[in-house]
Amino acid sequence: MPQQPTARFSRPRARVAIAAVAAIAILAIALPAQGATPSKRVVSQAHNATLGKTVLTTLAGRTLYTLSAETGGTFICKRGCLATWHPLYVGAGVKPTGPAKLGTIKRPDNGRRQVTFRGRPLYTFDGDEGKGDANGEGIRDVGTWHAASP
Repeated sequence: MPQQPTARFSRPRARVAIAAVAAIAILAIALPAQGATPSKRVVSQAHNATLGKTVLTTLAGRTLYTLSAETGGTFICKRGCLATWHPLYVGAGVKPTGPAKLGTIKRPDNGRRQVTFRGRPLYTFDGDEGKGDANGEGIRDVGTWHAASP
């Protein structure tokens, strides 16, 4: 009975074929991830009985505030203000997520990315001692501070 010829790869051809398969596998994994912005949940929401409405909070339950005068990329809360009002930051390239549409803006004083809601930067208030406090609501200085409400 005649013997069937078998296909044989020379060693160099086999190495090239294996390398090509490996490269395709790596590209198949890497390409979908390339350009994808990592997202991170940084905001929750809770009903605040004192204010009688639902407000945005940090994941630890601290009320988040916006300053009425901070619109269109203008920062009013700088230097001394930041000792009382603490910006909510995310890392560079991170897309913040939560129960409402969020964004980020680069702070001019330190270059960090601050989370925004409806275009206004979000802050926590030093006068809130714990979860559910809203002692910063209605404070007036160069604008009025309000708990962010979706």
